[in-house]
Amino acid sequence: MGEGVERGPVIVISGPPGSGKSTYAARLASELGLKYYSTGTLFRRLAAEMGISLEELNKRAEGSAEIDAKIEAKTMEIAKEGNVVIDSHLAAWLLVGLADLLVYVKAPLQVRARRIAERDRKEYSEALREILVRERSHWQRFLRYYGVDLRDLTVFHLVVDTSIYGVEEVYHIIREAALLTIRKRKSF
Repeated sequence: MGEGVERGPVIVISGPPGSGKSTYAARLASELGLKYYSTGTLFRRLAAEMGISLEELNKRAEGSAEIDAKIEAKTMEIAKEGNVVIDSHLAAWLLVGLADLLVYVKAPLQVRARRIAERDRKEYSEALREILVRERSHWQRFLRYYGVDLRDLTVFHLVVDTSIYGVEEVYHIIREAALLTIRKRKSF
């Protein structure tokens, strides 16, 4: 058996802020009995430890590859262990060839801003501004540090627009893709 068959499955769910990636990744991990790992949680924890906002940490990361490199090194370590669902903006592009299933969830900017405003109890305009700042920072950093264009979705096995379907419908699509992937792994 090859290395990919010996470890448990690695599923990555990616997408922009407010797309639903964390919701779907955490639920899938729980239901399938896999670990849940979120680079966003790690990034937020780092900001809290430094006593700065998420926006400020993104700005600092623009000036130093060290912040993202630290998070991505931990992500690679977790992925190599297997039995995990990873929720990340960047990991899918870095885990091509290692991950068994790469899922991208998306939604129009206005829908995502509304979701974040409701979730975080803030004004829509503030949620929209925060998304635009974060997306610009992610796009610039990941292109400069990793050569990854976040607009290139060709690495993904499945792309789902979460504004078209309900939460349960999207989850069903992702869950079925994950179950099929896991069954295929076991048949090798």
